[in-house]
Amino acid sequence: MANNQNIPKTPTIVNRKAQHLYFIESRFEVGIVLVGSEIKSIRAGKCSFSEAWVEVSKDKNELWLVGAHIDEYFFAKRFGHEPQRKRKLLAHVSEIQKMRKATELKGLTLIPLKLYFKQRYAKLEIGICRGKDQRDKRADVIARDEKLAIARIVKAGGRH
Repeated sequence: MANNQNIPKTPTIVNRKAQHLYFIESRFEVGIVLVGSEIKSIRAGKCSFSEAWVEVSKDKNELWLVGAHIDEYFFAKRFGHEPQRKRKLLAHVSEIQKMRKATELKGLTLIPLKLYFKQRYAKLEIGICRGKDQRDKRADVIARDEKLAIARIVKAGGRH
């Protein structure tokens, strides 16, 4: 058994913008097909999902990650990769069918939420999301401010 101290900490890349712009109805964990220089770049934290989404192909049962930016790895210039290319996602057929129904029938969107490493494999968490109105965003900000105010009062010991 390996020591936990010897295992290097790998970054978790989170799409923070998704929490603000969407209601997340359900989440799925899928695999992602990457080349070696992309893995190195992700481990270095050089990845962005803020403008990315997931497409379900019409004819085949395939998922594709579109719009994600993974920087080129500096030491792999000759064998590098294209930073903005479409990347294939790996999921069970039943999960793909659920995602297809949600996007076609209900008009929802598939958004990447988090990229992390599970053992030695890169995993992507996808959310089936519904867009928020401006009113919903304001309500979230007000709720967060109230929560912070309550936490401040509790920390102060109830003194005002």
